Amino acid sequence: MSADTPPPNAEGPDPPGPGEEPRQTTPFLVLQFFIFPLAIVAVCVAVFVVFGLIAGESRGARDYLAEVRGGSANRRWQAAFELSKVLQARKDPALSDPHFAEEAVRLFRDSGTDDPRVRRYLALALGRLGDPRAVPALLEAVEEGADKERPVDAEIQIYAVWALGAIGDVAALPKLVALAGGADPGLRKAAVYALGAFRGDVAQDALVKALGDATEDVRWNAAVALARWREPRAAPVLLEMMDRTHLAEVDRRLREGGLPEGLTPEQREEAILQAVGAAALLPTPALRSELERLRDGDENLKVREAARRALARP
Repeated sequence: MSADTPPPNAEGPDPPGPGEEPRQTTPFLVLQFFIFPLAIVAVCVAVFVVFGLIAGESRGARDYLAEVRGGSANRRWQAAFELSKVLQARKDPALSDPHFAEEAVRLFRDSGTDDPRVRRYLALALGRLGDPRAVPALLEAVEEGADKERPVDAEIQIYAVWALGAIGDVAALPKLVALAGGADPGLRKAAVYALGAFRGDVAQDALVKALGDATEDVRWNAAVALARWREPRAAPVLLEMMDRTHLAEVDRRLREGGLPEGLTPEQREEAILQAVGAAALLPTPALRSELERLRDGDENLKVREAARRALARP
């Protein structure tokens, strides 16, 4: 891996050449089971390990913003990532400047022809900034992939959808609902996750509908989100997520569908653990019985312990 190459999962499909399929969403859909922001966390940790603390420099949000704007090609995407980290900490003095968000949004809009990694991390930064003024630009980024004839980086759309959920402004709600029922499985998954940040009948109805989605991890995202709302209709999907026989069937279908890695053991454990955590918030009799079964006899010690803690919740 060269210094300017991002870690695994940080980079989406390579732009196709003439005559090739313009978009491949299945790898993003399947190989990043389970919850989309967990993949972002993994990306951030990996980049942090590779590039460290940039020689111990103490730099602020404005420094990184300036470097994204005028740095070398290799440094701009790294600076965009560092900017997202600074904004996550919520301690930088630049956040008190009412013009900072405007500058960040303008930079995101101007980065359309830049390295796709720059836009991905800028979208991540805007989500962490949490300013509703970023919503129109993020919505434009989502629309670009649908409207442009030339191939675009699919993950920019995914990151923009995540950012819309992180901001949680109701102006994004109609678009997220539309994406949750759209044709692209990767965007459906991200939109369903983002909808979990909203309250109200519109978001809830979209999530309930997503419980019947043909794509496994779209249903899973919907069930986990609805469990946080104490919605009992999530229970059947959560039960599937905790059923190792069902997960083995999912793995078989993925392999038969041309994905040799299928559903990895780590992804299976993550699905079960996510369902266990959600089931603790939705103590229906069927879920409680399944938690007891996992606690008393699952093959994985972490799963047994998670089930025990879930059952101990008041």
